[in-house]
Amino acid sequence: MQDFKHYPNYELFKNKTILSIDFGEKVIGLATFTPGREPYPISRGRIINSGLEHFFKEIAQIIEDDFVEVIIFGIAYLTDGTETDKTRELKSICDAVREKFQDVLVIEQDETLTTVTAKERMLNSAEYNFTVDPKKIDEVSAIIILEDFIRKI
Repeated sequence: MQDFKHYPNYELFKNKTILSIDFGEKVIGLATFTPGREPYPISRGRIINSGLEHFFKEIAQIIEDDFVEVIIFGIAYLTDGTETDKTRELKSICDAVREKFQDVLVIEQDETLTTVTAKERMLNSAEYNFTVDPKKIDEVSAIIILEDFIRKI
């Protein structure tokens, strides 16, 4: 397992519960991490994407249940950093999350290629029986988004 203690964001967000969101068209993957209390990010499950109203309701419940103070919202770009229509749509949703949950710090995080990385991680891990489980890809992507955020310098 990765030791996150040596990264600046670990200290900056120490003892704050962080929720990461991998917002997909069909499924929204979630992960949480509380630096200083937990050794690494863990899956928080997934939400079937049936519209923003349902998404906001589910996220509000998680914020309340887990005492979330920070949301890391994954935004996908092309590999050269170019924004696409999907990028702009995700930024708009992120802004809506920021507006809806004003007591929570909402931060955008580049999630380019996290799905590819999630599949590779699953294929190389006994935890996933060395197979890609389509029902867990979004959750693993959310974990990777959160790990990348903590590692960011």
